[in-house]
Amino acid sequence: MSTESIFLKKTVSVSPLVLLSVVDHYNRVSKDSKKRVVGVILGDNSGDVITVTNSFAIPFEEDEKNSSVWFLDHNFIESMSEMYKKINAKEKLIGWYHSGPKLKSSDLKINEIFKKYTSNPVLLIVDVQPKIVGIPTDAYFAVDDIKNDGSAAEKTFIHVPSIIEAEEAEEIGVEHLLRDIKDNAAGTLSIRITQTYRSLLGLHSKLSDISNYLEKIYNKSLPINHTILGKLQNVFNLLPNLNNEILHNDSSDPSSTNSLANAFTVKTNDQLMMVYISTLVRSIIAFHDLIDNKLDNKKLNEKEEIN
Repeated sequence: MSTESIFLKKTVSVSPLVLLSVVDHYNRVSKDSKKRVVGVILGDNSGDVITVTNSFAIPFEEDEKNSSVWFLDHNFIESMSEMYKKINAKEKLIGWYHSGPKLKSSDLKINEIFKKYTSNPVLLIVDVQPKIVGIPTDAYFAVDDIKNDGSAAEKTFIHVPSIIEAEEAEEIGVEHLLRDIKDNAAGTLSIRITQTYRSLLGLHSKLSDISNYLEKIYNKSLPINHTILGKLQNVFNLLPNLNNEILHNDSSDPSSTNSLANAFTVKTNDQLMMVYISTLVRSIIAFHDLIDNKLDNKKLNEKEEIN
């Protein structure tokens, strides 16, 4: 099995604490600038699921006009790693992060430096200013890109899936944090609708990416990658079949075969009815407050005229 196939089976699980640490690092060092920040990620990479549980910032400087000119403090990495070993020996150096938001030409050279500390360092790019809905992390591994023309192999990054996952203690802390920053004026229904809307935006973005990729494959702008196409086929196979015509043709009893589609429709209608009723109630209350306000103003004007 090739090295690339081994890495494609891995998943990087990122702790919310790491995201908060990277954002804090960026706000302290590079806020309101185009500079990126670099740091070390700690965790466990012994299994197929690589857990990133902690991180720390490191001094890093880079020429804005020429990304090949950069400076990284090696001694700081070694001293901080030794200190973290004394605090938690289970967390070991597994790679590095930067605030991106995209890969740069110097990343392969920086990645080679981290091979001194771990054999296969993972690169985690954290988008500290995300402009689209979705997970703000991208994980990469450096592998040898073997050329078909017989030329020398070169290093390149392959993308591996990443998820945001927290332990029980972290989930409680995140819930308290969200409770503090939540808009108390907004109701539960409004929050649910906002969350659903953001989820749909994220889904739409991913479907657009899939459509663009398949269109480029069809136009032969990109080579066929059977691993990606296999995963897309699995996604399509898991989708429920809600086509009414096909369901009706499969059986003489449409009501029995179309139960899933009916369930989706009824659930959607119920939710839309709740939205409609809530909007009506809010409008009636607003009109009631407006009428009361006008009556109060009228009484005040009458009192002023009498006086």
